[in-house]
Amino acid sequence: MSLSRIMKFITGSLEALLGIPILGGAYIIGNAWAPLFFMLFLHLVTLVLTKRDRGASAGSILGIITSLIGWIPFVGFLMHVLTAIVLFITGLMPDRESA
Repeated sequence: MSLSRIMKFITGSLEALLGIPILGGAYIIGNAWAPLFFMLFLHLVTLVLTKRDRGASAGSILGIITSLIGWIPFVGFLMHVLTAIVLFITGLMPDRESA
């Protein structure tokens, strides 16, 4: 399993935790939105690794968008859950072979 696929599962798990109603929002607000900046960094790293491994990048791109708009109360919750699902699905997809 490639490092990019492992990172998709890690970031997907963290997004799922941030998507827990009330607890995820309280954690983000309690830490002054720092978890969103941390997740933005992780999604950027995952995107670079995914591009290197020629894998599906939809989850990482959606994660970047989620990190940027995740501060909006109900939108953030929905985006975290959706991003977690997409990251888990793309993490299960094999990378394309290099030609």
